[in-house]
Amino acid sequence: MCGMPSGKKSMGEIHLTRGSMWKNLFGFSLPFLLSSFLQTFYGLADLFIVGQFNGADTITAVSVGSQIMHMLTVVIVGLAMGTMVSLSHAVGAEKQDRIAEVLGNTLIMSAIFAAVLTGVLVLSVNPVVAAVSTPVEAVSQTKEYLLVCFLGVPFIVAYNVISSIFRGLGDSKTPMYFVAVAGVINIILDYVLVGPRDMGAQGAAIATVTSQACSVILALFVMGKGKNRIKLSLRDCRLKKDTMGVILRVGLPIACQDGFIQISFLVITAIANGRGVEVAAAVGIVEKMICFLFLVPSAMLSSVSAIAAQNAGAGKHDNGRLVLKYGIGISVVFGMTAALICQFCSGSLVGLFAKENEEVIRLGAQYFRSYVFDCAAAGIHFCFSGYFCAYNRAVLSFIHNVLSVLLVRIPGAYLASVYFPDTLYPMGWAPPAGSLLSALICILFYVTLRRRKAFGENKA
Repeated sequence: MCGMPSGKKSMGEIHLTRGSMWKNLFGFSLPFLLSSFLQTFYGLADLFIVGQFNGADTITAVSVGSQIMHMLTVVIVGLAMGTMVSLSHAVGAEKQDRIAEVLGNTLIMSAIFAAVLTGVLVLSVNPVVAAVSTPVEAVSQTKEYLLVCFLGVPFIVAYNVISSIFRGLGDSKTPMYFVAVAGVINIILDYVLVGPRDMGAQGAAIATVTSQACSVILALFVMGKGKNRIKLSLRDCRLKKDTMGVILRVGLPIACQDGFIQISFLVITAIANGRGVEVAAAVGIVEKMICFLFLVPSAMLSSVSAIAAQNAGAGKHDNGRLVLKYGIGISVVFGMTAALICQFCSGSLVGLFAKENEEVIRLGAQYFRSYVFDCAAAGIHFCFSGYFCAYNRAVLSFIHNVLSVLLVRIPGAYLASVYFPDTLYPMGWAPPAGSLLSALICILFYVTLRRRKAFGENKA
């Protein structure tokens, strides 16, 4: 890659500015959705397999540890959004030199970030476990799980950055193959290490890191071979202030926003953990299932962002607005359908991961029935956030999410735990209430900026 002659025509970018925007959205989002499904599925597999061979303490260790890792992953994905949007702009404007420059700067920044982050996290295992009020029965296994996963952070960074590069070039299919390989390897290793080898939470962590490493090796091989071969010169790999600024202008606000939201989830987890190991296990299981349902709005966010950014780069702003409307419609319909279904089968779904623990199932079902409505509410502001990112206004997304967390999510969860100590149903309403506030703020931002022609040709 770096150091090779520039081969900008071989990068295989796919233009999303032509033809039907509905077809473009569907064609881009479906592989992205399948990739996310596979990634979340093997995360659920960890919890499912651990639940078949272990008790509530190990379930809690994996659920708490995986939630922390999920927080780190979404922050990394947020940073990678800057690369995806920058590449999409360049592809839409058909600026080949700009594409290579963004790629080179991304690779160098990502390597530095991965090294620093790994060192900090490995040294912070004990404080992190304490910060989320992990139940004493699960502390030891949670530390073991996190230490292994923290050592694997470079693979998480590498996978998500490489995936963002392909998606920024308009290709959402190739990353799907990477995660499919990782999923198969993860499930096989889970059964071996958690089952016959009886390694508990640590075994689940080793399986996850190993599978991620394999997906990165495959991704690097694909980047250097075939039609997607990427060649960069040494000049492209030199850090440039303006290029880094463009990437970080989108990536940093999204990373901070996602990190802040995940911290709020950890605060809610800490509140739940303080109520006992059964409540902690119930909340952990539901959080995993909610992550699964959120795949659709998350796919819409990235798809709207990538497609709208390409069209913004090409000056086709009506296409971007059309994609925004399609994304919101798909997210809301899916979210309300999921919410309706879960009113009748929440207990059965929680029971898949609880090994016939009736108390965990009862509490989890309560929490799930209310929390599930967040899938529809969040779908609205997710799509707006993707659209704002496409126009380099990611700070708007940061603002509405911070207000949602500080004004509704955390206070709502705390008050529900205080005034309704015998049930998790009221506590589950805090996230969807926060998302409704975010959606209203997004609509206000959008209407105001449309009046100022901020999303038009002259201001893009």
